[in-house]
Amino acid sequence: MKAEERWQARFRAARMTLPTWARLAPARAVYRCNISGVWEIHAWDRSNGTTRQVTSRPRGTSHAAIDPTGQWIWWFSDTYGDEFGIWMRQPFTGGPEMPAHPDLAPGHPTGLALSAVGTAAVGRSSRHGFQVFHVRVGSDEKPRMIYESREFAQVAGISLDGSLIAVSHSEHGDSRHPALRVLRPNGHVAGDLHDGPGKGFSGVRFAPTMADRRILALHERRGRREPLVWDPVTGEQREIWLRVPGEITADWYHDGRAVLIGHNDRARTELYRYDLGGGHLTEIKTPHGVIHDAMPRPDGTVEYSWSSAARPPIIRASDGHVVMNQSGPSAPPSVPLEDVHVDGPGGRIHALVSRPTIGTPPYPTVFLLHGGPAAQDDDSFMPNVAAWVDVGFAVVRVNYRGSTGYGSAWRDALRGDVGHIELADVAAVREWAVSHGVADPDRMVLAGASWGGYLTLLGLATQPKWWAAGIAAVPITDHAAAYSDETEGLRAYHRALFGGSPQEVPELYAASSPITYLDALQAPLLVLAGENDPRSPIGQIEKYLDKLDERGHEHEVYRYPAGHASLVIEERIRQMAAQIDFACKHLGIPQPAPAPSS
Repeated sequence: MKAEERWQARFRAARMTLPTWARLAPARAVYRCNISGVWEIHAWDRSNGTTRQVTSRPRGTSHAAIDPTGQWIWWFSDTYGDEFGIWMRQPFTGGPEMPAHPDLAPGHPTGLALSAVGTAAVGRSSRHGFQVFHVRVGSDEKPRMIYESREFAQVAGISLDGSLIAVSHSEHGDSRHPALRVLRPNGHVAGDLHDGPGKGFSGVRFAPTMADRRILALHERRGRREPLVWDPVTGEQREIWLRVPGEITADWYHDGRAVLIGHNDRARTELYRYDLGGGHLTEIKTPHGVIHDAMPRPDGTVEYSWSSAARPPIIRASDGHVVMNQSGPSAPPSVPLEDVHVDGPGGRIHALVSRPTIGTPPYPTVFLLHGGPAAQDDDSFMPNVAAWVDVGFAVVRVNYRGSTGYGSAWRDALRGDVGHIELADVAAVREWAVSHGVADPDRMVLAGASWGGYLTLLGLATQPKWWAAGIAAVPITDHAAAYSDETEGLRAYHRALFGGSPQEVPELYAASSPITYLDALQAPLLVLAGENDPRSPIGQIEKYLDKLDERGHEHEVYRYPAGHASLVIEERIRQMAAQIDFACKHLGIPQPAPAPSS
């Protein structure tokens, strides 16, 4: 198989998310899958093995849920990826789709939770702020607004019996470190959790049995995310402290007597069972790599979605059997990762290196920066990384300060010098890659999407002699301009990150914006932009491109009719081909044949 055929086959291979089963009807589940060529919602009846595609929309569907009784599937309907719309629902067995409630106005989704008694908690945001509604599904009763704030808020859960609703909020003005409030359906407060500045609380899920009012939450009292079981009515708390490095997440077992622990350390994950009765911790054997999602079944087994950089995703169970995978050719494997630890200006930096199997070092190299910034590059299967490797590039990914997975202090280090802090870490890893003979200093590409696209533009201008070309997908070019057009949730994030709005701290927004340094650009640039993107609005990108035109700077633009990312597989292939073609052209590398049109 030729390099181009191989990397395109990875994009086209059928993939699916972990099926999420209904709490009171465990034979019924929903999942997302790309087998149609577009990421859509599918239903699976495990009692007879039948599946069906629930949604069929030209630009795909991102969000879905199944109610605890297994009777209804909910999915979010937006317009071509703009993330603004309404929740729809459809019977699990098929039938007409309908709005979840005719009196729920459109908005940006900020959480959904479904009870077993026909009620729902629905979060939405608009230019008026954030609201949470209590909804009686299928009733003529109007939704009751039980929470409202100008600051960020999101539905975190609803108890199975519908008596308690959890809301993550930032009334204190810091959406990066939310507090947790539990409300009753009438809006009265049942309990609050907030540890003060710099320590967040986020809800995971209420206990999975009727009349159990406990909620599983994550706190940051010891400098990392760790689980806690809380009864909001009595106020009783039980922290789950484990003597392991890295960060911890958790979910309930089916009877509420144990929790499933997800342990993230150095870009890999592993699973444990923690029994609440005796505090006993039992490791669940999984392959070396990344657990993307995991869920215990009523029989005590755990189903999980797993992959590694070298091996494509698979849905397995803790007893070893394959739970479910889509038909068709599997994705070709790729190369394993190399872990690198580099001393940087803010501490030890963890980076991931993928080396090509063709050519000799030093290699042409792509520094591929992740989005977020509160996200993490890890040892999971990434078709875009594997594509660069197939055509002869080394790929270096940096978990710069601001990344998750390395504790609260590392994630929260972006204070006072946003963008420049991350790039200082990139610079340290770049120096390592050159000095160790991995990267050819004259053939280096800086690339990334979303926050990574933003860092690409900023890095090309503030480190102009280091990069031979740049590729910025859906970037922020001007923080103040993005703030004026982005969603309310991202506005709240911007205020938390910079310590205020553009009107309050204009100098900080300007100092961190790529457009401020545009005249220092030297490398040719490719910009990819979604026409309906609510996160990196097209207007601020067009403003940046206009200035490039005025300056006569060498650049190319790839626009696509979707939002922050396309859910259409052939569109993703075209975007990948455009990036490879651009990099090869400007680095003097023989170019692969162009990708076929869909």
